[in-house]
Amino acid sequence: MHTYVYLAVVLIVLVSFGHAYLGERYVLRRIFQRCELPKLLGSADGMHKVLRFGWHIASLAWIGLAAVLVATVQAGSGMASIVAVVGATFFAHFLLALVASRGRHLSWILFLGIALLCAFPVLW
Repeated sequence: MHTYVYLAVVLIVLVSFGHAYLGERYVLRRIFQRCELPKLLGSADGMHKVLRFGWHIASLAWIGLAAVLVATVQAGSGMASIVAVVGATFFAHFLLALVASRGRHLSWILFLGIALLCAFPVLW
């Protein structure tokens, strides 16, 4: 049963690194080149830093959730509720990505996979 949770951890780490890399390359860089951003913290560079921080903090949070899953599995029985909470969190990610992008942003597939992998050991 722990295999499913470890597969979820691998997917979370892949999503995290993909989000950080692809966001930096295809989203943030283009925003910084094309948009006249308002000043924040005294300069447009301040806005760049805030946007970059906001983008990458999600990737770090996902790595943290992956670590919580690993720690939970290693702790043994009685920790299924933590796995369920992480799974529910990624199910919410799935719903938001699916609805907000109308299915065009394919992250919903990975988020659903993570949610199901977390749900399997809890439900069965």
